[in-house]
Amino acid sequence: MWAVRRPPPRSDRHPPPPFNAPAARRLRSALGLDPGHVAHALRASYDLPYVTPALVAAWERGSAFPSHPELTALAGVLWCSPGELIGRPRTLREHRLARGLAPEDVAHAVGHELHAYLRMEETGQWRGTDRQTAALTRLLGLSLADVVTVTGREERLAELLRAAVTTRWQAYVRQVSKIAPLERRLLEEVLHRLHQDYQGHMAATLSWGGGPTDATDPGRDFLTHVVDHFWTAVAAEAA
Repeated sequence: MWAVRRPPPRSDRHPPPPFNAPAARRLRSALGLDPGHVAHALRASYDLPYVTPALVAAWERGSAFPSHPELTALAGVLWCSPGELIGRPRTLREHRLARGLAPEDVAHAVGHELHAYLRMEETGQWRGTDRQTAALTRLLGLSLADVVTVTGREERLAELLRAAVTTRWQAYVRQVSKIAPLERRLLEEVLHRLHQDYQGHMAATLSWGGGPTDATDPGRDFLTHVVDHFWTAVAAEAA
């Protein structure tokens, strides 16, 4: 029986992309392949001699994750795009891989020198102009939430949202709009809703008879995921 062997050191310094294990398993089954067939193809056609059926099975269970080169090769074996095997992309590099584009393609399309674009992927900080950001958005099919993330502004958005829900939300409408340029009425409704939700969490916990320590847990959880709550509320209000 094959065993999962540790692959040799890779030159890929990036963490593995978010992997959609159920999709990989579903695509393999649809082709009538078993993990052994996939492993053989990866070894024979993609110069990955260490891949075993057990490693492929571990990817599909979610107990191991393919690297960027491995994921690209796996997509080739399964006759799909890399994007079909990636969970929700978070970084600029992951969005590019999900679209199956080379760095040169993106750099040319947005008007950046290749070395400058690669530096942005490496640091996770997009430095494009408004025109270049618009071109990137079209090319990679980015949502506004994706743009905020890949341009490195998500943490600043989180800071503003945490302040808005814990104090006077009206004071943060303009600052939030600079990061997430939404229609003002929509943004006001979203911030008001988040403020009410946060205060409701805190009030409900206190009404259960908990002390101050008990009251901090739901509030802390809400603040930790406040950006997710924000985009969910935006989608709900815009629907």
